[in-house]
Amino acid sequence: MTDLKGKWALITGAARGIGYLAALELAKRGVNLVLHSRDKSHCEKVLADVTKLGVKAYIVSAELSDMDSVNNMLSEIDRNGTVIDVILNNAGMQIAYRTDYFKTPVSDYVVSYMINTVAPAVICYHFMPKMIERGFGRIVNTTSGIRLEPEQAGYSASKAALDKITIDMGSKINGTDVIINLTDPGWCRTDLGGDKAPNAPESALPGVIVGAFLDDKKSGRLFTASDFHGMTLEEAVKKAESMDAPY
Repeated sequence: MTDLKGKWALITGAARGIGYLAALELAKRGVNLVLHSRDKSHCEKVLADVTKLGVKAYIVSAELSDMDSVNNMLSEIDRNGTVIDVILNNAGMQIAYRTDYFKTPVSDYVVSYMINTVAPAVICYHFMPKMIERGFGRIVNTTSGIRLEPEQAGYSASKAALDKITIDMGSKINGTDVIINLTDPGWCRTDLGGDKAPNAPESALPGVIVGAFLDDKKSGRLFTASDFHGMTLEEAVKKAESMDAPY
């Protein structure tokens, strides 16, 4: 299991829900944090809570549907001299549920892909070469288990595209100490999942962060959070490391 104490992690969508809980768990392990939200004011609580745990942290903002905004955020992190060792691409958007799915507007796809696929890819493209050069990095991209629901076509297709990008990038670094994998937190009661979801956000831990702590040099796997529910992080890492990469 990798010790991440003193390293820096970027968490997108850190203000609430699973991103907030992941930030707390990483802070408890001594991980310094760059906390992202669309508006910096949204992250004031999580910033206060993680700094109370003794780690360094600061807030960045970006509208993930706007690539100029994303690139400005990445430039800000670079200007601060922060070496990002861990990325949790947690932020996402489920834009609509279309009962009459044959009338799904093109905008559902465009916005979903920008936020759920393109923005995480751009963040990976920015930091991965630096991780490769240093010989260390951990990336966890958040996907979705939604299947057979054309009512959510924009969202599910954008997440399927992120799966493909993650697996393909992972094939290039498999066997190195830069590791990229996927996590599916399940249907949780968050702003995205809604109040009718069956699972509490806490059920996604430690599954959504297990990929950050691996030490087995295998990339391209999917870690379904429910498979790790109730485990300690150490137990979850051991189970995750027993899983094979897809190539």
